[in-house]
Amino acid sequence: MTGHQGSGGTGDDGAGDESGGAGAEAGTGGRAARRVRVLRIAGLALAGVLVLGAGAAGWAYWQLNDNIRSVDIDSALGDDRPARPLTAPSPDASAPAPPVPTGSLNILVLGSDSRGGDGAGARSDTAMIVHLDAGRTGATVVSIPRDTLVDRPSCPLPDGGATRPVSGAMFNSAYAVGGPVCAVKTAEALTDVRMDHYVEIDFAGFEGLVDTLGGVTVTTDEDIDDDRSRLRLEAGTHHLDGADALALARTRYGIGDGGDLGRIGLQHQLVKALLERVAEQDLLTDPVRLYEVADAVTGSLTTDTGLDSLGELTRFGRSLRDLSSAGVTTLTMPVLPAPWDGNRVVADEPEAEELWASLR
Repeated sequence: MTGHQGSGGTGDDGAGDESGGAGAEAGTGGRAARRVRVLRIAGLALAGVLVLGAGAAGWAYWQLNDNIRSVDIDSALGDDRPARPLTAPSPDASAPAPPVPTGSLNILVLGSDSRGGDGAGARSDTAMIVHLDAGRTGATVVSIPRDTLVDRPSCPLPDGGATRPVSGAMFNSAYAVGGPVCAVKTAEALTDVRMDHYVEIDFAGFEGLVDTLGGVTVTTDEDIDDDRSRLRLEAGTHHLDGADALALARTRYGIGDGGDLGRIGLQHQLVKALLERVAEQDLLTDPVRLYEVADAVTGSLTTDTGLDSLGELTRFGRSLRDLSSAGVTTLTMPVLPAPWDGNRVVADEPEAEELWASLR
């Protein structure tokens, strides 16, 4: 009895072990199944997030790309232009392409009060030729006063016609009569420098960009009181929002003798202030801020077809990663008062030609 009971007890214990083992296996199997289901759900959720993220990124790319307007300068002007400077070929044809372009670039940059089109009825009060050196570590920004009297060439029009050539026209009239194409042709006729690219910045877009960056800091050497731009600043350092920065860029009558040269000096300050402001912000670590800034930039631009996509602008921007405000030299085209009109200026030769020669 005792042995049987012991045996039975042993059997019961054994049966209990087998039952417990089956339960453990079932429990283990259940937990494993649950883990598989959880992982599957998590995987699906992650895939959904990635799909949504890719969709958002695709939408952002499309939106930024769609912001950019362009003008086909090369097709419009054809071969009747200054020659591009020759660059020496690489001695090793199989060598990888350099990380930045090997040649210098000249870009005509205009500020306009009406974005993106044929220029009809719009004004271009700001004109700069930006010369980037071959290594993209230095730049020279040369402003052309809007009141400069030039020989404006005949320019092709979108309807197949052409503007008539005019002697002694104001430089900024080229944009008004023939848009970006005529602005480029007139700049090339004046300088004999090939404009590799064209960039037009809308004034309203400039204001939005400054606001998106959180303002810019500039220092004025004298009081500014301009009823036309509605800007009043005491001499000193100021942090300006977009509206005041735009007013500063357009201020003319509240400083110096009321001429364009004083305004150009303020614009040069703004160029450097913007470069410094962008450098202060680590945009690559903040995708939302990066998108906001990119949206503001692309939303204000009209370019030639060589820079009219987000990919092209991104590659161009990356080539400038080593360019700081300290590497930017700002100049104004040498000019003299026009002998027959004290409110206009003409090129001061031979100094002006020597400057243009340095950019070729």
